[in-house]
Amino acid sequence: MNAFGIRAAWELARIIGEADADAAIRVIVVTGEGRAFSTGVDLAGEAVGPRESLEAVNAYVRAIVEASIPVIAKVNGPCAGMAVGLALSADLTFVADTAYFLLPFIGIGLQPDAGTTALVPAAIGRSRAMGMALLGDRMYGAEALAAGMVTAVHPAEELDDAVAAAAAKLASGPREAIAATKRAVNASTLAGLDDALRRETESQVVLLESDDYREGVDAMLNKRPARFAD
Repeated sequence: MNAFGIRAAWELARIIGEADADAAIRVIVVTGEGRAFSTGVDLAGEAVGPRESLEAVNAYVRAIVEASIPVIAKVNGPCAGMAVGLALSADLTFVADTAYFLLPFIGIGLQPDAGTTALVPAAIGRSRAMGMALLGDRMYGAEALAAGMVTAVHPAEELDDAVAAAAAKLASGPREAIAATKRAVNASTLAGLDDALRRETESQVVLLESDDYREGVDAMLNKRPARFAD
């Protein structure tokens, strides 16, 4: 379901940076193939440690936020885990009515990462962010729109056209004014993002070595309730 590896995260960060430096490119659209936006990171087969994995995803999030040209996230289906950070780091987030957002970390003994501890509360407030993070409830498109998490929700069959129209409008807009607006809004709302990314990384590196994480993963794979330590 469009889970991506660490090498892919670094590559995507590089592509975002190169696109931002190309004067011919005026807008970036990030989406997933098929039925899902992304279910996060697939660590299988990755010969790197937890810190390197987290730093790769952090670089991708920073590349989106720091790009001077606008970035649109087209959330065409389920958006879970680290992918929530990628979707919310975009400047505009367009969502299919069948899509949902999910922070499943607690269920496997981890904490949210990929900047979600800053991006989610910046979008929907502390109380709702805590609900998503601690209870692991899904938030579907209409609810996400009502909460202020996303820009717009469209029937799945109309999502491509809606994003294309927004991208065309941005592409014909004043580049410098758009870049200045991005910087100003992000400075007001995401001033704590870098600290959040560092804090998430330090905590997650420890949690990924914990007994609770091993128990959570085993329980998930064996489709049983997790029995976390007292």
